[in-house]
Amino acid sequence: PRFITTGAVIAANVALLKPLMAATHATELEWDGNHDAPATPRAGTGRIETINTDLQDRIQRLIDRLVAEGKERGLQVAAYVDGRLAVNAWAGIADASSGRPVDERTLFPVFSATKGVAATVIHGLVERGLLAYDEPIATVWPEFASHGKERITLRQALNHSAGLPQMPRPLTYEELHDWDTMCARIANLAPLWPPGTRIEYHAITYGWLVGEAAQRVTGRSFGQLVTDEIARPLGVTEEMFVGIPDDVETRVATLEEPGAVTPPDDGLPQSIPVWMGTLHDWMNRADARRACLPASNGIMSALALARHYAALLPGGIDGIELLPPDRVRLATAPQKPDQPENDEYPRNRALGYGVSLDESRPDRVKTFGHGGYGGCNAFAEPDRRFAVAINKNLLNQHDSASEIVQEIRNALDGIPEGVAGSEAKP
Repeated sequence: PRFITTGAVIAANVALLKPLMAATHATELEWDGNHDAPATPRAGTGRIETINTDLQDRIQRLIDRLVAEGKERGLQVAAYVDGRLAVNAWAGIADASSGRPVDERTLFPVFSATKGVAATVIHGLVERGLLAYDEPIATVWPEFASHGKERITLRQALNHSAGLPQMPRPLTYEELHDWDTMCARIANLAPLWPPGTRIEYHAITYGWLVGEAAQRVTGRSFGQLVTDEIARPLGVTEEMFVGIPDDVETRVATLEEPGAVTPPDDGLPQSIPVWMGTLHDWMNRADARRACLPASNGIMSALALARHYAALLPGGIDGIELLPPDRVRLATAPQKPDQPENDEYPRNRALGYGVSLDESRPDRVKTFGHGGYGGCNAFAEPDRRFAVAINKNLLNQHDSASEIVQEIRNALDGIPEGVAGSEAKP
């Protein structure tokens, strides 16, 4: 969805981000058949991880089939259960022109799945008292106070009620990819509606709204914050980037989007500018991959994304909790506008994460995470102590993520392979 215009577009944005929401090999770990025994560390990581071989094989067969049937080009799937790696599988082709296969170290552009990672950085800074949800962003970013934005809070940026979904116009790639230029342009915007009255998806602007606040209080670039606050503690510094270094370019999957077209420019405010062209072409550009857009251009492995969400569950992984449980509960509580203009606002928006709610208990969060354009998805499911990430490079309408997640849930519930489970979607 590219335009900020109608309720239908808002609904489409919500659906897109619902967080639930050929060389093919299983991970190369020694295994003695005991699910409680540690496996040897993956080469180059020093991490000790375990694998549930039955679940691993089941998911491997599924993603092999999705590739063989032409529904996907290349896939990675990683899942943690009870803080342990249960699935680390991949299949297909990372780059169709060269035939380069997907492997464990392949990196995928994950578009808006980056937002969930960015949110975790922000919540960590709030936990340490460097930022506050209900403090105006202009407190730490004075230039932001212009044009009626002086009272916009960090909470409103995180829950997409700041009134600033529109990208500045005119704009070039060079400007889009330059942090300081974009922050100056964002600071000069005027809200499209009174802040705090409406939740509407901030597809790209979200990144500078939360990211510049973080940079102002830490003195570090947002890409460095992702490394310091998430990737390094979790041992994934070579697998999680918001702005890649030159030396990992050859590991990045090439995106495909058959039939994608650029719509005409109707002159309306746009959350994703038409001049950017098709989004797969944009993220295949070297300059786009090296820029830092915390809303939309993360480049990561599925393993890194899954570890991130597993480390947000109580007990974390490898003794690491990225946030304490009380902070996670606050961060994943469903949000509403401060002063709703009406009762028609998304109920699945938390502070930077999307959430799904338990139908029998609407106050209970079932999953939290964030999806990305084209079908990648990553989330945690606290009741099952389960976290998963699915990366892909064929951007299409086939909902492979739901199919994969359902298969994992079925396996965890003891439902035989090929039998439909009770939950149709993640």
